[in-house]
Amino acid sequence: MAKTDSLMAASGSHAAQQVVKLRLLRWLLPLGLLTLVLGLALRQPELYSQGSYVFGTRVQLSISGGSAAEARQAENAVFSLFEDMHHSLHAWQPSELKRMNVALAEGKTFTASARLVDILRSAQALSRESQGLFDPGIGRLIQLWGFQDDQFNDSHFPTDAAVRALMAQHPSIADLQISADGTVSSRKRVVAVDLGGYAKGWALDLAAARLRQLGVNNALIDVGGNLLALGSKGGEPWQVGIQHPRTSGLLATLELQDGEAIGTSGDYYRYFSHGGIRYCHILDPRSGYPSQESQSVTVLADPGVHAGAMSDGASKAPFIGGPSHALTLSRASGINKVLLVDAAGRVWLTHAMAARLHWPGSRPAIHWLDGG
Repeated sequence: MAKTDSLMAASGSHAAQQVVKLRLLRWLLPLGLLTLVLGLALRQPELYSQGSYVFGTRVQLSISGGSAAEARQAENAVFSLFEDMHHSLHAWQPSELKRMNVALAEGKTFTASARLVDILRSAQALSRESQGLFDPGIGRLIQLWGFQDDQFNDSHFPTDAAVRALMAQHPSIADLQISADGTVSSRKRVVAVDLGGYAKGWALDLAAARLRQLGVNNALIDVGGNLLALGSKGGEPWQVGIQHPRTSGLLATLELQDGEAIGTSGDYYRYFSHGGIRYCHILDPRSGYPSQESQSVTVLADPGVHAGAMSDGASKAPFIGGPSHALTLSRASGINKVLLVDAAGRVWLTHAMAARLHWPGSRPAIHWLDGG
């Protein structure tokens, strides 16, 4: 009996040891998984972000991966580029663009830099594609409405007579003549170029090219809500949001792929109210008055050397044209991903854009720009 009792005790002791081992495994497995997760997290690339205020708006550069020194070098190069563009393309402060406008108003020619020539030619082409609804040549009209100012309100509200007098002269960027040597002239002295609806997108493209030259392949460039993505953020697509035009929240989100650019034109940032009516900075070149057809238009541009410029300029014509013309106007510019919120707050989409969107809340009722 003593031997049997001894065996039973030994067996009980072995069982107890097995229970202890199992309990230890139950604790060690989660700890092992946690260590693995922490290890993976520690191996995620660093994210470096730097912001500034250029072009009269907030700009930000986020770089994924590389060293802090490399990120600083890239940030310095990009923000230096932005500052240079700001000072050369400003419409109402001393700049190359303003000197050109003064020369044109005096009936003189102007020798423009290669960069300004490229922008002007590209803007002329986009204006033709948009049937003239995108027209940076209406700078005097923008000034008349008081939008060539850091602070604007209805104290500059123009008279109908003043608007009609200016529109009777039909100013347009189409009137510019640009020679092979960069000499710019105009058939009309009333033409004044304002690149506020195009320069930010052009800056995106130049910044992306500069980053690639520096070996930066993963970054998100944000110039006042116009964004261009390079590569990814730690292997995952860059996540961006689309501002709701009438609330402080997001209307939708999406993932930007390498080389894609997204931009929004809206009536909710630069505007003033007069007589209970909202007057935004996006003017209709046909009437001379702020457009009333839309609250916002967002376009997603495919990768290309001018993806950024398209994300900025190609949203203007659909905004002015409204839902009945947005599809034709956007397709003419090579854009097939469009989100439009009309004056009544209804959401309009192309199917290509709908496939890319995520809705942070319940999906709104959708109206289709390209047929249901």
